[in-house]
Amino acid sequence: MGSLDSFLVWGVAVFFFGMGLVGLVRPRFIPAMFGLHETTAEARSEVRAVYGGFGVMIALALAWSRGAEGGEARGVRFAVAAALVGMAGGRLVGFTAERPRSFYPVVFFLFVELALALAVAPR
Repeated sequence: MGSLDSFLVWGVAVFFFGMGLVGLVRPRFIPAMFGLHETTAEARSEVRAVYGGFGVMIALALAWSRGAEGGEARGVRFAVAAALVGMAGGRLVGFTAERPRSFYPVVFFLFVELALALAVAPR
């Protein structure tokens, strides 16, 4: 794996780790980006699970993949890329169904997720 490829994988891992920490420590921040300002304890728990725990574990899986051999590393990277494409696909469906009035955050994160998927996809 080349140095650019390694840099990209670490970059995606850092992105997920940061997202995960924000989700765990400041769960109200993430829904607020999407215009949701009042959240319940259950909603904050969901953010901690889906953005927090998921993000941190994806980061750790990518970090682990850096020391893994061939097929295992490729499998982790494929799974992360597939999850990102799925997220972007969900945003595309949402964009088509809802027609948000602004580029940020829906379209912005659609492009971020596609870029991250390309960066981490095994070659």
